Amino acid sequence: MENIYGFTHYSFFTEMSDLASRHNSFDLSLGIPDFEIDPRLRYYLKESADQNNHNYEPLAGNPLLIESIIQYNLKRKNSLQLKTEEVSIVPCATFALYTSLKCILMQGDEVIIIQPSYYTYGPSIVLNGGIPVYYDLDCDFNINWEKFRNCISEKTKAIIINSPQNPTGKIWSQTDWNQLYSLIESREIYVISEEIYDTYCYDGVEHYSPFSHPDLKKRTFSIFSFGKMFHSTGWKVSYLLASGELTSKFRCHQQYISYSANAPAQYAIAKYLEVFDPAENQSFMQRKRDIFNELIKETPLEVEQKAQGSVFQIVNFRNVSKTMTDVEFAKWMTIEKKVACLPLSAFYHSRTDSNYIRFSFSKKDELIIQSLEHLKRNL
Repeated sequence: MENIYGFTHYSFFTEMSDLASRHNSFDLSLGIPDFEIDPRLRYYLKESADQNNHNYEPLAGNPLLIESIIQYNLKRKNSLQLKTEEVSIVPCATFALYTSLKCILMQGDEVIIIQPSYYTYGPSIVLNGGIPVYYDLDCDFNINWEKFRNCISEKTKAIIINSPQNPTGKIWSQTDWNQLYSLIESREIYVISEEIYDTYCYDGVEHYSPFSHPDLKKRTFSIFSFGKMFHSTGWKVSYLLASGELTSKFRCHQQYISYSANAPAQYAIAKYLEVFDPAENQSFMQRKRDIFNELIKETPLEVEQKAQGSVFQIVNFRNVSKTMTDVEFAKWMTIEKKVACLPLSAFYHSRTDSNYIRFSFSKKDELIIQSLEHLKRNL
């Protein structure tokens, strides 16, 4: 399969998982959970099937699910007070990002991508006629706002933010969002905010969405994922928050691309949201992060900053190899040391090396423990 305009193809990511399978290695490469979903969620899906929820839902989504989303977001510590017309049910976060760009881009408009970043951002911009402009985070993976300001031009139409971020695990605070707004307040620049790991913020940090920011809200597309929240990525149901005006534009395009999302799953998720406790979800994943970080201390690999959020941990490997590229090291780890990971350079458009690899801790505890015990003995 051809690459799209020279961008990284997803096969690069799945290659590491395939290598792990072929070499009987422990697989911590991808953020795909290997544990069961909540049995209550399965129960509601069966209930949905029995109730014959098998036809198209409305373009906006199942009204029961929309109301459940509104009530769920009211309960956040950083509460989101939503109107019905601000919520759209979509098949997935990638669809939401692509279609949000389609709403706002004209040929030649620029969109800022903060690197390292997920591989779909650049192609989504180009396929909508835009031009990606890349800003590289500093070596500590923090934003240098003066350098960031230099990426903004007269052609800038949007900025894509991911918080908590894949792969760095960084979280944007309200102060960060205020800083961003100060740079764009006098310009027609939109924010596409991918918040798919919003329930995974650790050590007492609370997720802050730009959709709760009084000035950013009207120019923001906020994207959330039930697949990530509920460890059910194959269900393909996510949701988008946008102002009524932006929602109308979004749905004009949505009707011609997907129309609606998975109908049986929409009902099941609506029912499950009524009993879902995000604090349990957060605690469940933070424990896995902590298990990973405690055990990796017993290896030569170095965690410079513990992930603030998401389901990924960045690790410096230069204590093990000074000469291998991160791609070479990731493959060596997978084939020779029997633990699969991803090179950080895979999350950059043009960088071919880094000092880092990325592990996923969205796995069963026993897999995390066995993987790192193996590295302790063999690295």
